[in-house]
Amino acid sequence: MSADSWFDLAPCGLVATSPDGTVLEANSTFLEWTGHSPEIIGSPFADLLDPGSRLFYETRHVQSLHLQGRVDEAALTIRRTDGHGIPVLVNSLRDAATGVVRTAVFNATERIRYERDLVHARRAAESSEARVRVLQEVSSTFGLTASAEDVAHAFADVARTAFSAQEAAVLLWDEEGDLVLAGGVNPLAGRVPPVVTLRNTPRVVAVTEKAAQTQFPELAAAMRETRLEALSVTPLLDESDRLGVLVCFFGRDREFDDQFYDLQQALGRQASQTLVRLRYQRRLAFLALHDQLTGVGNRQLLEQSLDDAIRTAWNERTPLAVLFLDVDDFKSINDRFGHAAGDMVLTELAARLTHGVRAGDVVGRIGGDEFVAICADADQEAAEAIAERILTMTQDPITVDSGLISPSVSVGVSLYRPQEDPRPEPEHLLVRADGAMYESKGAGKNRVTIERLVDLL
Repeated sequence: MSADSWFDLAPCGLVATSPDGTVLEANSTFLEWTGHSPEIIGSPFADLLDPGSRLFYETRHVQSLHLQGRVDEAALTIRRTDGHGIPVLVNSLRDAATGVVRTAVFNATERIRYERDLVHARRAAESSEARVRVLQEVSSTFGLTASAEDVAHAFADVARTAFSAQEAAVLLWDEEGDLVLAGGVNPLAGRVPPVVTLRNTPRVVAVTEKAAQTQFPELAAAMRETRLEALSVTPLLDESDRLGVLVCFFGRDREFDDQFYDLQQALGRQASQTLVRLRYQRRLAFLALHDQLTGVGNRQLLEQSLDDAIRTAWNERTPLAVLFLDVDDFKSINDRFGHAAGDMVLTELAARLTHGVRAGDVVGRIGGDEFVAICADADQEAAEAIAERILTMTQDPITVDSGLISPSVSVGVSLYRPQEDPRPEPEHLLVRADGAMYESKGAGKNRVTIERLVDLL
């Protein structure tokens, strides 16, 4: 390939100018970019620049060439024949012998667009990062006592502020399969029937009032009635499990760009993670205080509850009953039917015991086949009624793989009457109830023995 071919087919513009700046040569690439014809030969190169670039070229560029012999990556704007400017980067080299200046011209349109997009993306990322950081800080403030409603209200507030929404609402699925408002404000409540497509959306979706006219006519009517221009729905998901949706309501037109969708997705993900984290925390707290086999309270929960019950009884001068229950002949059940059947018996008896006491009474498993019930504000008559009800309920046969088991329990009850008795330690009441239970065992099992604290001192 000849030198002339290389000159014309170079992937950049090539221009040669005389010492006074007159164009001597220009390759086809340069002419194609600018729309000029070879007639520019003999014209001043400065005439091809926009006013700002011409000033820079004549005052700085030419001087640098004269002093240093070259200029690298000077940013100029060349005027096309259609009046538009092309941002370019030029590298110029002056021939010391002839004074001819050879300039390579690189179209910087894409580079400048990329840099502009990069700056925009960086600013958007910084803005998104700042907003997500707020979400993270908000979610980290929720302790074990927080509820799903606390989380819903907090994220609805953050969403309303972060997206300049008129209102925002978090709706969560309840145990009955209904989507109910948990936090924030839903201006469309009661105005439109459920839109299944939106409430079950797998991704962030935005709906304008105009678009809703064809997709969701009833929704569009409700939006017009409440003067809403648009809304967005963000699903709250735990993998495949649907937790609910976050909805933002907008009273003005707005652009739903990629940044909006990305930030909505980040917000929804953070809210979902917070809800799931609280759910796990409550589950762990439950497991720490409950028997894994039967689901009733464990010894730790019983000790805490009994200490609280004694304090309340003392302060409010109300009676307290502690029931100690032991399964009769449980070893023979294990020996005859197997330990799996024994576990089924314990689980069923725990459920019956829970149903046999009153609402608010605390039931727990304190040993292998031993259970305790703490009954606040229960005098002797109430304690006897509870114990007898439990005896009746526990005797119903239990079906296991190898047959039927007809269990029974022996019950011991200790009573504390603040009006008459000294304030006991929790362990003291348990020991007395345990002793009363053994009296029931010795008297023939499947019965109740009641001991008053004052009678034993």
